[in-house]
Amino acid sequence: MTLARRIVSEGLGTALLLAVVVGSGIMAERLAGGNVAIALLANAIATGAGLIALILMFGTISGAHFNPVVTLSEAWQGNVPGREVLPYIAVQVIGAFAGVAAAHGMFGEPLFFASQHVRTGAAQWWSECVATFGLIAVIIGTSRSRPAVTPFAVAAYIVAAYWFTSSTSFANPAVTLARAATDTFAGIRPGDAPGFIVAQLVGAAAASVLFCWLYPAPPANATVGGTVPPGDFAETARKAGA
Repeated sequence: MTLARRIVSEGLGTALLLAVVVGSGIMAERLAGGNVAIALLANAIATGAGLIALILMFGTISGAHFNPVVTLSEAWQGNVPGREVLPYIAVQVIGAFAGVAAAHGMFGEPLFFASQHVRTGAAQWWSECVATFGLIAVIIGTSRSRPAVTPFAVAAYIVAAYWFTSSTSFANPAVTLARAATDTFAGIRPGDAPGFIVAQLVGAAAASVLFCWLYPAPPANATVGGTVPPGDFAETARKAGA
């Protein structure tokens, strides 16, 4: 797959993801009648459903990262060439802002407007660290053991993380930056974004190191590369050489 196709895939996928996150947040808030729990539930379900569709749609083209920390983790694992990291991240950020603009247009909101939604403090930073750690852990664990279920596992984790973290699990620097440009249910105050992004980077780095150790990459001559448990690698390699 050419780099151009992968870049377009990442940009479009990230834009659609933000359209889902922000658009469903606006719709949920308008329909929930002030009940924040119902609005959050609707926002979480829509995000999870959208993620499954988008990862299935774009996964075979670009890997469906839609997230700079996923791209950094994949590059650290050797799955993405270093020269492609910056183009991936740049188009993810651009796509994220495009998705916010698309959502605003659908609901008659200004194209961009700075969020006033305060999200800061040690508890929320720790939440983002934990949320991002878990996301990278799920991606590495499932992609190296049961890759076919990865889209569903990622979406399920994100829906859960909306609820078990005080930050509602942004777990994505591009998403964090773009959500600072929407003063709606999904927003984050621009001044609070750097703390979230630092926490996300820390969580992603820790998960990449730990889960690449827990799930070692399959040997080059494995017959079912990446789909067999680590304990089966030796047997797989033996059979391949037989």
